[in-house]
Amino acid sequence: MEQNNHREAHQRVVITGMGLVSPLGPTVQSSWEGLISGKSGCDRITLFDTANIDIKIACEVKGFDPITHFSPRDARRLDRCAQFAIVAARQALADANYAIDDENTYDTAIVLGSGIGGVSTLTSEHAVMIQKGPNRVSPFAVPMMLPDTATGQVAIHFKIKGPNFCVVSACASGTNAIGEAFELIRAGRASTVLTGGTEAPINAFAIAAFNNMGALSNYNDDPEHACRPFDATRNGFITGEGAGVLVLESLEHARARGAHIYAEVIGYGVTADAYHITAPDIAGPAMAMRFALKQAGVGDRIERIDYLNAHGTSTTLNDANETKAIKSVFGEAAYDLTISSTKSMSGHLLGAAGAFEAITCVKAINESIVPPTTNYTHPDPECDLNYTPNVAVQKPVRAAMSNSFGFGGHNACIVISEFKE
Repeated sequence: MEQNNHREAHQRVVITGMGLVSPLGPTVQSSWEGLISGKSGCDRITLFDTANIDIKIACEVKGFDPITHFSPRDARRLDRCAQFAIVAARQALADANYAIDDENTYDTAIVLGSGIGGVSTLTSEHAVMIQKGPNRVSPFAVPMMLPDTATGQVAIHFKIKGPNFCVVSACASGTNAIGEAFELIRAGRASTVLTGGTEAPINAFAIAAFNNMGALSNYNDDPEHACRPFDATRNGFITGEGAGVLVLESLEHARARGAHIYAEVIGYGVTADAYHITAPDIAGPAMAMRFALKQAGVGDRIERIDYLNAHGTSTTLNDANETKAIKSVFGEAAYDLTISSTKSMSGHLLGAAGAFEAITCVKAINESIVPPTTNYTHPDPECDLNYTPNVAVQKPVRAAMSNSFGFGGHNACIVISEFKE
């Protein structure tokens, strides 16, 4: 079937399915229950021996056994990053009650984000080359390690033949992917898009690299309380892993097939700092938020944003600068915002963070609950907004904003609202 490129421009884009594999649980519901109860996904690292490395803690996806999801052959030939993506996509398609067939295969797209892709395959196969010689490097190394492998593997597993690409913008990748999927539907290039992000960076090389640049928390003796966004004692983020996938559809397409609609994507803002590769700026994130609010149609009615899921990494610079950026956009109304950083519980899923947090926003809208920022016990004068400290809050959420800011100066922001006819 030919791809339909002649739909009416600027269609409404709705969310009809969600899937999640995270340090807080293997599904959307288990992860959500962990968030609202204040559960920590941080613990001692089990995926590799930490004897020779300073950092001993991370937010792993616990109990994930590839053999329960894949054949032994496929499990060997899929990096953990791709495995997570396929499992989350399977959940999302089932949740949306969306089956791929000859009629919709070219009209269904895949846009996933990943910051570093199959980095565990890359490092393990490099070790093979050093120890055993170049002829022993696996012929599957390249297709397993590339960041876009997850999108390709999802397409192969579900026979999806429409537009397919990977967004790589560091920690903004997941949010960028959702935003680009949103625009793909609005432009009429697909009626349905599987979108989100996936990451599996918990290996010795990645942890050492992040630690040596001063990005990670070293509260090894207290994993549960190690990630402390906006708290005065914060000293770095906790590396996390997992995948989140959302099914986005044009409203017309969702209505035609009688799909359940969870929420609507109404705004997307994207900018670059053009300032520093790792040190965050204020102007870039603020402008991304402004662009998203403008497209969402709430630029002059910012009181309509009932919840802001902050990037909130628990690093000294990021949290202070994000607070300043929020104030520059919302002015005095910033003090009335309900904000939280769910990374305090999930850790930082890097390229998958934006997808995890977008799903969190949808659940907040549907359940009228804002998850907390845990481990907030020492107020920081530079971070003086309402970060929903330690306990979830029940309140109506009509619209939510999610921020993601990545190394390289990448800034992405989306606005998700309740669906109204």
